Amino acid sequence: MKYLASNLRFLRKQKGITQNELADQLNVQRTMISAYEDGRSEPKLLTLGKISDVLEIGLEELLNHDIENLGRKAIQKRGVSILTIACDADEKENITLVGHKASAGYLNGYADTEYMESLPQFQIPTLSKQATYRAFELAGDSMLPLTSGTIVIGAYVDQLKDIKSGKTYVLVTDSEGVVYKRVFNYLSDNGKLFLVSDNEQYKPYEVKGEEVVEVWEAKAFISTDFPNPGDKKKPLTMEDLGEMISDIRADLRTLKG
Repeated sequence: MKYLASNLRFLRKQKGITQNELADQLNVQRTMISAYEDGRSEPKLLTLGKISDVLEIGLEELLNHDIENLGRKAIQKRGVSILTIACDADEKENITLVGHKASAGYLNGYADTEYMESLPQFQIPTLSKQATYRAFELAGDSMLPLTSGTIVIGAYVDQLKDIKSGKTYVLVTDSEGVVYKRVFNYLSDNGKLFLVSDNEQYKPYEVKGEEVVEVWEAKAFISTDFPNPGDKKKPLTMEDLGEMISDIRADLRTLKG
């Protein structure tokens, strides 16, 4: 229980819960919450389970991970801590392709070795060997100019705190399934990520950090749809991103209000 005291205090404050409110939910005295957070006492196993439910965090992460300094882990509330990968006969990592039709099953099978081996695999020799990659097929037009059917190749992100605001990621989440979005990291403010589509017809939305199963930072894409010089759609500039961030902050202020 190395980090229980600091994690309990940090997560409680992050969620805006007072010691009295937490004590009521756990059916203990407020002084016990203070003792837990000061490290003067440790909760019983049953109380630990209740704390895990209230703070929406797995026990392993609550007890053994320095959340305040290292951020939330990408894999939440699951017993799996090892990423399932596929290798060729020479023990070189393959890139597993999660097609659009397979994305629904991926949420349940991402840790199943047999399921992962059943998916298509390939390699791209020009990618850095310092990361683990996975490929996801896009559906819809929310991330134009990348069209439906485009394959986005992402590098695995182990810590949610490493998500860089304004960059694009494939997120595997309990609530939304597999999505590819431009992500803004507000985990330190309210424990949430803000997901934005490059196609302005789609409204941005939030997901809680604890809903995130996997994060893959977009590194490359494969598409059979060659760009048309006549297309008016242009890549986002830093000025575009600045305006987008301003709009997001305004939306967040509205949501808080």
